[in-house]
Parts: sequence; structure tokens; C-alpha cells
Amino acid sequence: MIVRFHIDPMEQDQYEYRVTNEGEALYDDAGLDSIEACIVAATEGLGRDAVAAEVAYKGIISGTYALASLALVSAQIAEHALQTTMAIEEAENSGLSA
Repeated sequence: MIVRFHIDPMEQDQYEYRVTNEGEALYDDAGLDSIEACIVAATEGLGRDAVAAEVAYKGIISGTYALASLALVSAQIAEHALQTTMAIEEAENSGLSA
């Protein structure tokens, strides 16, 4: 199964995540100090049925990653999620002002 990690900012330097499978919530947590911490915690909670996860930050999916990748390069995946979301938000904002 491929799950989705929904990661969102809460307040300054605080994040929350929710893990879903086909729209059904599996588990969640809040109050983590980084996007990477959310990815690590979400990965640690996965059972043997999961083979990969889609990572979404602020509702924008940045990629689908095999479990081994999530564990080995969580910092890079977190940075990619942040950059992807920022780029899309910037494009949306510049499109509104045109």
C-alpha cells in the first residue's frame, strides 16, 4: 500500500502530520519541530503493508518515496517538500497579480 503523509505548519516552528490510506486516517501527531521530524515520525509508525508514501506539505504533493528512501534521506525529502510548496505558492501569487 502507498500511504500519504499530510504535513502542515501549526504555529511558529511547530508542525503536525496525518497519515492516510485512500483517504482514511491511520494516525497523526502534532507539535513536532520540523517537516523532517514529521516524516521520520510518520515513517516509524508505518506497518509492514506500506511500501511507499506520498509526501504532501500544505496540501501540495512533492513526491512519492519508497520506505527506504524516507528513512535514509528524510532531510532532503523535507527540503524538497518545502521548496516545491514555496514554488507553487509563489507561482499562484504571481498569477493573481498579473
